[in-house]
This record gives sequence, structure tokens and C-alpha cells, in this order.
Amino acid sequence: MIRMRTYMEKTQKLIWGALAAVAVIGGLGASGYYHHSHFNKNVTINGVKVGGLTSEAAYQKLASQKRSNDVYLNGKKIYEGTSTSSGYTSADKAKVTKVLKEQATILPSAKKTNYKLTPSELDTSQLSAMKKAIKVAVDKLNQNRVMAVDAKAVWKDNKVTVTSPKKGTAYDTSKIQAELSNQLAADSIQLTAKVKTPLTKNSAAVKKEVAALKKLSNKKITYKVENKSYTLTSDDIITKATYQNGQYQFDTAALDQEIAKINKAQSTLGKSFKFKTHAGNTITTSAQGSYGWRISTTKATKTLTDALLKGTTSVSAKADVYGIGYNTGGVGYGTTSNNGIGDTYAEVSISAQTAWFYKDGKLVYSARVVTGKQSSGDDTPTGVYYIMYKQRNTTLRGIGDTGKAYASPVSYWAPFTESGCGFHDASWRTDWSTTAYVNNGSNGCVNMHTYDAPNAFNDLSVDEPVVIY
Repeated sequence: MIRMRTYMEKTQKLIWGALAAVAVIGGLGASGYYHHSHFNKNVTINGVKVGGLTSEAAYQKLASQKRSNDVYLNGKKIYEGTSTSSGYTSADKAKVTKVLKEQATILPSAKKTNYKLTPSELDTSQLSAMKKAIKVAVDKLNQNRVMAVDAKAVWKDNKVTVTSPKKGTAYDTSKIQAELSNQLAADSIQLTAKVKTPLTKNSAAVKKEVAALKKLSNKKITYKVENKSYTLTSDDIITKATYQNGQYQFDTAALDQEIAKINKAQSTLGKSFKFKTHAGNTITTSAQGSYGWRISTTKATKTLTDALLKGTTSVSAKADVYGIGYNTGGVGYGTTSNNGIGDTYAEVSISAQTAWFYKDGKLVYSARVVTGKQSSGDDTPTGVYYIMYKQRNTTLRGIGDTGKAYASPVSYWAPFTESGCGFHDASWRTDWSTTAYVNNGSNGCVNMHTYDAPNAFNDLSVDEPVVIY
């Protein structure tokens, strides 16, 4: 009997244990179902409490919210926003359901978690103004703070070195503005100022700088200037270089010196010319003319640094030249004969009051002329100029040496100075003597007979040098 009672007691315990287990499993199942269909109690979406709500209820609550668009920095309001709707639409329901699944747990959880969800029709019209307000506020906070200094790669003498970073106390505007974008869908935006952390020597950004700068080392470029070539090395072109934000910054003081040497040896702008006159005499012209070219250090810097980066070994200086007057691109580059003037030009002798017109080294026409009035200081300027343009049937206007305005119709007009001097017919002139220019000359132009002007006009070409002496 004792054995039978013991057996029955054990059986009863097993039955009650099994029933208890079933009850627990049933309870867990009900709890698990609830927490898969409702948000845990301390869950928020964009700062809005959705704990205990279903996906649909959470969506409805989010959609009904108004965004104040106020911005706070370190607890202080720095931007008074204009209220807008939440921006949620029915298209966002699936997003809320996805968040519900992500936060689901088997057992109830009291963990505080905020999920960020961007509404489909989020109003970002105030974003720019918010960022400006942040910058103003941070700049004010940083007035008495020390800026951090990033480590930086520097190229010099064909070597790349990296400077050491320096910690600071100033706040990082860009990081705060980035956090603004993350919180834009919240009712009010709560930002915390963070001190800028300088880039270290081993940072990915600095390593990228090093790699970019190493491309500049130990290269040679042949720089072709007209009929001469110059070999320039990396350190002939660059004194120092850095690379930041995807851009190279060059100190080209070394190149400036090289270009100065080349200009001294070859350029023609602002220089006098050795010139053989129609009579076979060699003269030195005035240096005040506008004809000629010079290499621009700015243009040459771009040409040569681009060549370094692209691995180009030979470039021309043609695109790097400049000039003065009507044609600022430079005149005469590539012309090396006749000391840079070439074999096609116009020659004007003030003492002889005659003009000669040459094509390919041959005289094609000559004519008596009257130049600027010497006694009034209206002399035709000496030097080497160039034909700026050609025009038929126009009226020349200006102020004469008497102070009176004039308007002179001409049939042929070929100016060579920006001040208004040029070749033209002068039908009104009666005094064509070789001394007329002394007291009865022009206002600076080269006057021509009506029968000479057409031939001269046709013989002249744009950019052709005009030698006046």
C-alpha cells in the first residue's frame, strides 16, 4: 500500500508539472504576440513616444504631430522655427511597421530607444536658415576658444611630410549641422555642441593627401616656347603643395622665377625692337607700343601643374601668352623672323611723312601721309602697334586740339591704338606737305589721300604690326 501511494504521488507531481509548463508556454505565447504587434513602452520615433501602440496607432500619432522647427543648441534656443505638419503620408505606414518589427522582443523591454524615420513629405524649406543660425551661434561660442589644427600632408623638394595635429577647444560647426539633418523630422531639434577633433597623421583623409601629393614628385616637362624648349622639373614648377578636399593648392614661386627668365629671353611685349627700315638702316624702336606677347605666370601655372598631374611630358606655351590693347591674347607669338615683327607689316616714318606696306618681306605699296600735330602734342605715338580691326564707312569722333568736338566721316578706317589712332582717308585735308604735321597735323592718326587709303586698307590685315618711328 505504501509503495502504491508513493507511485500515485509521483504521478500527480508529473501531471501538475506538465500542466504548469503548458500554462507558462501559453503565457509566453500571448506575451510574444503582444510585443510583436505593439511597441515596447520606452520606444520613440523621432522623439515621439509610441510605446504600447500598434503600428497603425503609432502612424496616426506621428502623422498628427506638428513640427515646431525650433532649434536648440546646448539647451538654448537659437532658431525660432515656423510650425509645419509632420510630413507623414500613407506611404510611411510601411516604414512604421518595419520599425515595429525591428524593436520587437520576446519578453517586455524597458530599454529606451529612439528610431529615426524620414517622412515622405518632410518640409526642408527652413534647413538653410537653420544652418546659418547654427553657424552664427557656434562662431559666437568659439570666439574665445582655440581652433584645432588638422594634421596635413605637405609636398616640398620632391618629398611629402605630414605636420602634427593640434588639439583645440573650439566647437565643430560641420558636425553640429550634420546632426541637424538627422533630427530634422523631430518636433524640436536638440543639438549639442561638440569640440572639433583634429585629423591625425594616420587618418584616411591625411593618407589620401599623401598619396595625391606623391604623384607630383620627380617629374620633368618640356615647355615649348615658340622655337625653343625648356626642361622644367617638379621643383622648378612647385615650391610647395598641399591637397585638401579633393583640390591641390600650389605655391609656385619657383615657377614665377622660371617664367620671368623665359619672358626676359623671348617675350616681345613692352620691349623695343631692332628694325631695319625701308632704307636699310637698323633702328631701335620705342618700347611703348602694344604689339607683342608675354607669358602669364597664372596661365603657365595651370598649364604646367595640370601636366604634372596628368603625366604629360611636353606642353606648349601658346595658350599661356597675353597681350595688351584690343587683343589681350597677345599678338605675334610664333613670329620669330625680323626680330619678332615678321615679314608682313606697315612702316611709318614721321620725319619722312611716308608709310610703306610689306607682305612676306616685299614692299607692296607706299604712300605720302600726314601724322599727328606736333606743335599741340598730338603726335602719332611711336613704337610697334598692331591693326586692331578694319572698318568701312564710319565716322570718327573726338575732341580736337582746340577743345572742340569733331565728327569726321571716313571710308576706310584701320585703328592701331586704343586711344583712337589709325590709318584713314582724309578728304577734308588740303595741306599734304612733308612739314604739315608740325603745325597742321592730325589729332594723332595717319591721314591718307583718298586715292591711297583703299590700297593701304586692302593691304593691311588684323593683328599686323605697325612700326612707327
